[in-house]
Amino acid sequence: MKSEKPEYFSLRPEVEKAYGYSHAVKIGNSIKVSGAVSMDDEGGPTAVGDLLQQVKNCYTDLGKVLDHYGCSFDDVVVENVFTTDMPAFLENSEYRNSIYTQQYPTGSWLEVKGLSLPEFLIEIELEVHKGN
Repeated sequence: MKSEKPEYFSLRPEVEKAYGYSHAVKIGNSIKVSGAVSMDDEGGPTAVGDLLQQVKNCYTDLGKVLDHYGCSFDDVVVENVFTTDMPAFLENSEYRNSIYTQQYPTGSWLEVKGLSLPEFLIEIELEVHKGN
């Protein structure tokens, strides 16, 4: 069995270093993507108080990570959503139809007490399978 070396990717290297994480890690055909939140390049919250815009910002960042690995949302097999306001997320969840146009991944939607900063209303993490 061949040993696979992890390939790490940082979307915002300085922010990720400060918080102690990598935005994604690829091992073989599997890619684990850390939760995306609505932040600027310095790590500050964006779209404060606007859940739909935060959702859009999360998917924009996730798309950048997928692009780095030559993938698309069609390759996503697990999507976990963490939100501090489930009713508001459910009201805006149809936006996902523009993201997942072929099929939906597995996953969970969880309402949480809080995220890393109080201005963040949503965080979305992915698991991806990159075909050969």
